[in-house]
Order: sequence, then C-alpha cells, then structure tokens
Amino acid sequence: MQPTARDMKLPAIPPFLAGLHARLPALPFSAALAGALNLAAWRGLRELDWSTMRGRRFGVHVRDLGLRAYFTVGHDGFAAQVNDIADVTFTATAADFARLALRLEDPDTLFFNRRLVIEGDTDLGLMVKNLLDTVELEAVARAMPLASGGLLLDLRRRLLRN
Repeated sequence: MQPTARDMKLPAIPPFLAGLHARLPALPFSAALAGALNLAAWRGLRELDWSTMRGRRFGVHVRDLGLRAYFTVGHDGFAAQVNDIADVTFTATAADFARLALRLEDPDTLFFNRRLVIEGDTDLGLMVKNLLDTVELEAVARAMPLASGGLLLDLRRRLLRN
C-alpha cells in the first residue's frame, strides 16, 4: 500500500536542535515567516477582508521545531512583532502546518484530533480559519512569484496521487 498525503513526513529534527530554537528570541523566525508569507502569498491574499484582523497579534508555534513567530496583518501584508504577545496562537507540527497550507488536511479535522491547538481569542482564530477557507490555493499559487506557485501545485498533486 502506497503512503497517502496524510502520511507525508518531513525530515525529523533532532531534539537538541528543537530545544535550541526554543531558547532563541522569536524575532528572527517572526521576521522570516512574515517575509516569506509576504513574498509567497500576500499578492494572493491581500484582496481578502482583513479589516477585523488588522492590528491584532497572531502567534504561530511549530511544536516539533521549537519555533515561535509573532506577527500582525496590515494593509501592506504581514509584519513581524518584536515581542511574544499574541491575541490568538496556532500550534501544530511542521508537517501539519504544511498539510494545512497545501490543503491536504482540513483545519477542523486537525483541531478535533488535537493536532492543531488554538489558544487565546478563539473567536479571532475562527475568523482567520473561515477567511482562509475562502481562499483557493490555485488563485494564491497564480499570484506567487516566479515558478513557485506551479511548484506548489505540482507538489500538492503528487502528494494527492500517492
């Protein structure tokens, strides 16, 4: 039996490395994540109604990597935060965040299986989820720079075939 998209595995991160990341300040990863989201996805996401989320603080914790990022959403995209204060925080493994981004797994399924944890203002978390549910991956991929959107869709197709 061939593995399915649900079985998609990322390389294991040595525990000592994840522990090291957990001791580092969040700003470098926050800046990297905000920059990557702006570069890769903002053109495809900027037309969404972010009005109720502007100025709110979001946290993303990648449990298995020990990484934490904090950012806000503004008119020009995502902006890294210098502190670790969030109105709502989403926590999952790197593989589960990848599954969400590739639309291989539904956020509700991950949430009810306790693989996606939402802490803080859960109403805000639900607003984010509902907003992102309206986005078509193909539309975001078309807006991505260079050939990255095509590569993203090709990866998704390959994983769904398996």
